Amino acid sequence: MDNEAYMNSVTIAPNGQFISLTVAGNTSRFHAIWLRDNALDKHTRSAGNGQRLIALRDIDASTHVSHAQLHKGCLQITFMPEGKTVDYPIDWLMTHAYDKPGNSVKGWHKPTQTLWDSSLMPNLPENNFDAVAASPEALQAWLSGIAVFGFAKLNNGPVQAGALAQVVGLFGHLRETNYGRIFEVRVEEKPVNLAYTGLALQAHTDNPYRDPVPTIQVLYCLESSAPGGDNVLVDGFMAATKLRQEDPHSFDVLSRYCARFEYAGEDDICLQSKRPIIELAADGQLQSIRFNNRSAAPFSDIPFEHMADYYGAYRRLGEIINDPASEVGFRLNPGDCFVIDNTRVLHARKAFSGAGTRWLQGCYADMDGLLSRLEVLNRTHSNTSTV
Repeated sequence: MDNEAYMNSVTIAPNGQFISLTVAGNTSRFHAIWLRDNALDKHTRSAGNGQRLIALRDIDASTHVSHAQLHKGCLQITFMPEGKTVDYPIDWLMTHAYDKPGNSVKGWHKPTQTLWDSSLMPNLPENNFDAVAASPEALQAWLSGIAVFGFAKLNNGPVQAGALAQVVGLFGHLRETNYGRIFEVRVEEKPVNLAYTGLALQAHTDNPYRDPVPTIQVLYCLESSAPGGDNVLVDGFMAATKLRQEDPHSFDVLSRYCARFEYAGEDDICLQSKRPIIELAADGQLQSIRFNNRSAAPFSDIPFEHMADYYGAYRRLGEIINDPASEVGFRLNPGDCFVIDNTRVLHARKAFSGAGTRWLQGCYADMDGLLSRLEVLNRTHSNTSTV
């Protein structure tokens, strides 16, 4: 008997509807229909791109397992009435195992994400532009920071207009909006947005009135001689988690009912959306935070009997976000930038005025491109998947 057979085992349910696979003392069950649908053979999956070649209608509804055995790191399964035998790498099966306890509390986050507050200072996720541009390993580490913490700085890049497009090019593509491919963040005589003033800005997520929101934002510094204007970031997932822990009812009303947001700052633009301030996936996972007092429209989707509680919860979430204990802050020098997950991390700005100039350029991109690039780097350079 080889070591694998001694340590691991597989049993078939009496009706063949599922199998039980025990690996290193841990048992996971897999349904026959799930195994057949996810078969990795060349007749089920394209060898070139991994896409499925069959539809569920092509699999007999009575599919069951007639034989299962372990051999050389694989689980070999025979399906009836098809009479088809397929090998599954055991590591692959355990990575995709679904027979596990569910999350009973709404508002959980991915285990690969690290929540943070001001204690993250001074160890912010950051790297130098030249290193990240030249080294796949440095790029991998920098992108991992964004996936884990929701943001990362990039320092000492080119001090030239449009350089932020090079930053986005490291992982994805620019997303054009009504503000253009790239927008200028500096004082304007007739600003269409309060971002184009010297006023302090409360911590917020960008474009909550857009559906879908841009999931990545880049802000790149080109001039920074004016006093003030320091950047502040807040982990919205941490703020939501703190609210849930201290007052589950407040968390519930902000995640159950939709807020409304609107932007009509230009003659030919009227953007509107209706989404919860704390948005959860169907399974209760934290999905996104939309918090932007400047762009909040009248709330009209909360029942009368819950409106007072809703405003109390909204106020308390704002207090947590505005607490200095929630913030990390830094000043960008020319050539520095930061990239944030706009569905999670809020950004703010201290007021600035007087002599000197402050000029940043901003743009939007998409998180799926960033996570795709990171996953490819993980598989290429560490043979692991961490996203």
